[in-house]
Amino acid sequence: MRLMKTRVGLCAAIVVLAAGASGALGQKGGPVETGRRSTDAARRYLEGRWGLLTYDIYPHKRPAIRLNGHGSLTFDRFGNLDVQIRVDPETAALLDAAGIPSANGILSIVGRVVVDMQARTLTYFFEGQPPLGAPSGPLALNRPRHWRVDDDGVLTLITKGDAGELLSVGRWQKAP
Repeated sequence: MRLMKTRVGLCAAIVVLAAGASGALGQKGGPVETGRRSTDAARRYLEGRWGLLTYDIYPHKRPAIRLNGHGSLTFDRFGNLDVQIRVDPETAALLDAAGIPSANGILSIVGRVVVDMQARTLTYFFEGQPPLGAPSGPLALNRPRHWRVDDDGVLTLITKGDAGELLSVGRWQKAP
């Protein structure tokens, strides 16, 4: 059960990251196209390796948690996503106390992403995980993932709760 929660949390993080990358379309720093071409352009823009800049999680009725560590997000041309985040022991303890377990300080997820350009969201499908389900915590996989790309090319992935409150914000930079 603990491993399942860790995977769910990591999947959510990945979803958030991938969602942010797809936001490049229509924003500075990303391609601007419409329809099927825009989805293809978003996938091309996301393709490659992204390095974690910052990741903040906002657990319910608890202080925000800034992930102290490093991570990578890899997105391929087929929509496959691999996210690996390694946090320090203090951050792992904070996550665990907030109900977001990690495997020895590692949040890891592998799955597939479907891009919705009109809604500026990403939907994630992860190995062994159903696409829908009851929300659970700030990294729940069924939460909408919203994205935007800043002028400097930083991909920001945002997860919001049912009432619109922030649940997580991840910022990623494309690796050279």
